[in-house]
Order: sequence, then C-alpha cells, then structure tokens
Amino acid sequence: MTEISDDDRERVELLQLITNSRHEFKKLTLEQLKRLEELVGKKDYSHDKKAHKSKVKLLGKINVRIYELTEGKGIWN
Repeated sequence: MTEISDDDRERVELLQLITNSRHEFKKLTLEQLKRLEELVGKKDYSHDKKAHKSKVKLLGKINVRIYELTEGKGIWN
C-alpha cells in the first residue's frame, strides 16, 4: 500500500475546494493559489494524457488569477 504524502493531501483538498463550485476558485487567496500552482505543477500526470491536459489548463487558470490579484486588475471579471 502506498503512503499518501502531506503534499498529496493538501493538493487534493485545494482541488476539491475549486471543483465543488466554480465560484470557489475566485475565493482562493494568493497564498492558496501559489501553493496549488506548486503542488499541481510538481505532480506528474504524463502517464495520463487527459489528466496532463487538465493540469496544463488549470495551471493556466491559476496563473491568470495570480496575475489578476497581483496586478489589481480583473481583466476577465
């Protein structure tokens, strides 16, 4: 049986937050977004093409949201 790491637990918790509701994504703090970006970024999904595509799409969304928060502009709001 494989041990589940703390990073995996934290990644799943943050992903569950944003998958439960579309509006929850915009409620994440800058720290949460940066942490999610880090956790998702280092997770290897290369064995699953569909999951890897979702990862790339999510990282793009996270980057846009971080930009909005740090630049103070809601371009797509």
